[in-house]
Amino acid sequence: MSKSLPEQIVEFLHNSPGMTDREITNALRGKTAPQQPVNMAARALSSKGIIIRKKRNDGLIGNYLGGQFIPETHFKTVAQKLDDKNQLTEDEIKEILQAWLESDGWVTQIAWGRARGIDIDALSGKNRWIIEVKGIGSRSEMRVNYFIGMLGETLQRMNDPDAKYSIAMPDVQQFRNLWDRLPILAKQRTQITALFVNGKGTVEEVKS
Repeated sequence: MSKSLPEQIVEFLHNSPGMTDREITNALRGKTAPQQPVNMAARALSSKGIIIRKKRNDGLIGNYLGGQFIPETHFKTVAQKLDDKNQLTEDEIKEILQAWLESDGWVTQIAWGRARGIDIDALSGKNRWIIEVKGIGSRSEMRVNYFIGMLGETLQRMNDPDAKYSIAMPDVQQFRNLWDRLPILAKQRTQITALFVNGKGTVEEVKS
């Protein structure tokens, strides 16, 4: 069974302490891979006290193992929670999508936080991709409102006949169900696709 990304990071830092997120990404996934998944996993590990993030002498943020001893069984539980963490905020989803798009050659313009405008406006040559994003929300009712709101915002932004339009959300069952219940005719007429984003930093595009 392959090790999760958090487990790989901890194992790597055991032998190479002080590495930056970019250096860890280069070693674990290759020099062309986006570093956002490693950044998110490292921040989550830091919040648990498993690693410490601090500036090195060159001013870059290095990652170091925490001084505490962490039993293997406990770490596996923590690592599994981190990898299964689909409770993503809107900006976390935007970070993952930015890395996903830019790794495929797209140039992105992103409205972070409460900034007004298109959440993600991506360009690749003559192609344009407009994406409306929502985070997990704290309640089931909120997620329903988020889903309806994303569709409404997307329809209001449909003023470029050549652009592709998508809605993006955490990969949780409720959002999957809401997308499945949207009539196929509506998906086909609008050509809107859904992007489901998970805590591992992967993205799945679902069409009609």
